[in-house]
Amino acid sequence: MPDISMERIEKGFRIMPNWEDRYRFLVQLGRKLEPLEDDLKVEVNRVRGCASNVWLVPELSDDDPPRMSFRADSDAHIVKGLVALLMVIYSGRTPEEIRELDALEILERLDLQAHLSPSRSNGLFAMVERIRALASAATRREANP
Repeated sequence: MPDISMERIEKGFRIMPNWEDRYRFLVQLGRKLEPLEDDLKVEVNRVRGCASNVWLVPELSDDDPPRMSFRADSDAHIVKGLVALLMVIYSGRTPEEIRELDALEILERLDLQAHLSPSRSNGLFAMVERIRALASAATRREANP
């Protein structure tokens, strides 16, 4: 996960004068993701609904309550930045917090929807839905150890 806070990202977006700079910021954010090993870039980890390839691997901590983190990668620079942004939003939260969190409202504050192509917007929504589904699955595993 990139070592940056959501507050810093929001501030960065506010002070950047145009979307070209914001896209560059997203690409830089994506470069901070640790590379995902090739053996994890398999169909079961691929996010469906994205035009680019996106792989998402959940991890559940042994904390009480357990917290989720994610490892992810994409083969497209801007999409990888969007993935990194979602990692900042979701990683370190409990599965229940993830399911209740309105990430789309957070992304709306960044005005992302208005500046992404329809295919990137659909992909972003698919990533959010996949993360929420993984959190639901983790909750079921906790309830039925």
